Amino acid sequence: MHSVFEDMYKKYHQDVFQFLLYMVQNRQLAEDLVQEVYIRVLKSHQHFEGKSSERTWLFSIAKNVAIDHFRKQKNWRNRLLDKFDWSRSELSDENPLPEEIALANEEVRELYECLKYCSTDHRMVIIMRYLQELSIVETAEVLNWSESKVKTTQHRAVKWMRMEMNKRLRKEGDDSEAI
Repeated sequence: MHSVFEDMYKKYHQDVFQFLLYMVQNRQLAEDLVQEVYIRVLKSHQHFEGKSSERTWLFSIAKNVAIDHFRKQKNWRNRLLDKFDWSRSELSDENPLPEEIALANEEVRELYECLKYCSTDHRMVIIMRYLQELSIVETAEVLNWSESKVKTTQHRAVKWMRMEMNKRLRKEGDDSEAI
């Protein structure tokens, strides 16, 4: 068990940490939640049946830990939306995060800005599918949804993001023309 746990930790720790960081937007809190994920892994690894990959199983646990955290918060739905402040500087890490590298590009910055206004379901699907690069099958397993629900939610999320981006870029274009 010990070597299995170490292997899982080495393979997936950074992915789980980044997923939780995207969800809670606070480095310290994400680190605490990662610890909770691994505590749950240690407690329940003997029940892992292998019906999904270890990665999928780990992300399911991470998703549940994040949801449990938000439920514990007073007015958790409002707090969930407040947690997505992509402009915080406290997210620095020795290894640059993907969004830190890409933030030099204004369109990517706007994309992250739009992400904080989309629904929780849309946000989770976008994070899992595009940032964590989970397959549709893996995302469905993590969220306990059907594959068609993942596809539909992904389609709607991308459509919403595209419309929101277009609105923002048009607005910026109008501002710059007025100036």
